[in-house]
Amino acid sequence: MKYAIVYPGQGSQSLGMLSDLSTNFSIVRDTFSEASDAIDIDLWKITQEDENSLNQTENTQPAMLAAGYATYKVLSSEVDLSPECMAGHSLGEYTALVAAGSLSFYDATRLVRKRAQLMQSAVPSGVGAMAAILGLDDEQVIEICNKCNSSGVVEAVNFNSPGQVVIAGEKETVNNACEAMKNAGARRALVLPVSVPSHCSLMTDAAQEFAESVDMVNFIIGNVDVLHNVDASIAEDINEIKSKLVEQLHKPVLWTASVQKMQRLGIEKIIELGPGKVLAGLTRRIDRSLSSSAVIDTATLHSTIEEIA
Repeated sequence: MKYAIVYPGQGSQSLGMLSDLSTNFSIVRDTFSEASDAIDIDLWKITQEDENSLNQTENTQPAMLAAGYATYKVLSSEVDLSPECMAGHSLGEYTALVAAGSLSFYDATRLVRKRAQLMQSAVPSGVGAMAAILGLDDEQVIEICNKCNSSGVVEAVNFNSPGQVVIAGEKETVNNACEAMKNAGARRALVLPVSVPSHCSLMTDAAQEFAESVDMVNFIIGNVDVLHNVDASIAEDINEIKSKLVEQLHKPVLWTASVQKMQRLGIEKIIELGPGKVLAGLTRRIDRSLSSSAVIDTATLHSTIEEIA
């Protein structure tokens, strides 16, 4: 069976995540210890005990990286993995690059924390917003955002599945766009509980500064192909990996296109590694011919091993 491995991004975190896996596999705590040492914060304690701190983006991003990579290490310790490719949603792209061997875990941990800090400082608190739009075509969402842009910034930023698009921008303009989406027939237009308007042009300055941090990190071409968010394609060289990561900060996540690309590559199953089942659910909405599963605890680990071993 041809399969791909994918990694979730910010929003899939939860208090107590990976507690079950950590009971049975010491490599989970060891991975979190490595990440904690890299940025001088006790990430495991935060993920298990402090929900407020966990939901602060400068902690969420390294915690989600560690969780995804720890889950990958658990799975790879139990079965020989041979995925056709990997991908990650937003922040999850960094987890994919680490698991593929393109980027060291130490460097990635420090890089995503810097990414988070730049994102948080790019827009003053209370100015930015994001909202999930359900029930409209991608083109309708883009068109309505373009019409609302005369009064401020609002853009389609996450193409998650057909009929599910996230928009981001300035709070008032996002709210206006939500009303316009409802008037156009959207089933729901739900403002999300986040303060950072990710993947939109408000992050352009942050991306330019982030490019300096990316340039200082050593990348190599990994052992597994990684589909990048900005264009659902594989980077041909190290410079392209770096440019795609920088672009990702202020450009949309093309998740629907990424999953469709996997299907065209002959992939039959998509395995999500890390907290939650968001990407597994999106897979079913994008292409029902693809099977999907999520490894979130020991039980789902064993069932996934049975399917791919």
